[in-house]
Amino acid sequence: MKYAARVDANQLATIKEFQRAMPDASVFDASACGEGFPDLVVGWRGRNYLFEVKNPDVRPSDRRLTEPQEAFHGSWQGQVHVVHSAAEMLAVMLRIEAGIPVKQASPAP
Repeated sequence: MKYAARVDANQLATIKEFQRAMPDASVFDASACGEGFPDLVVGWRGRNYLFEVKNPDVRPSDRRLTEPQEAFHGSWQGQVHVVHSAAEMLAVMLRIEAGIPVKQASPAP
């Protein structure tokens, strides 16, 4: 079943804040891809990072991954992270760069 792409209200602000903090990173807004594919693909220092952006200002039940997102996250052989802000995106990237294990954040903290 195809779901309409729904963009969380904080996504554009998150992208802009991230781009201000990391002007040398590439950011691709993939939210229109659908099929559970993550919202953002970031390229930095030869690595790719996939991020699903969730809005921290909505009820936790409204932050849950959709069925297609759950399926994608469960079957993807690479990394994908649920974040609520540009700061969380940066923290994930810096931990990975430093070789520090990254615990997957819950979409509803």
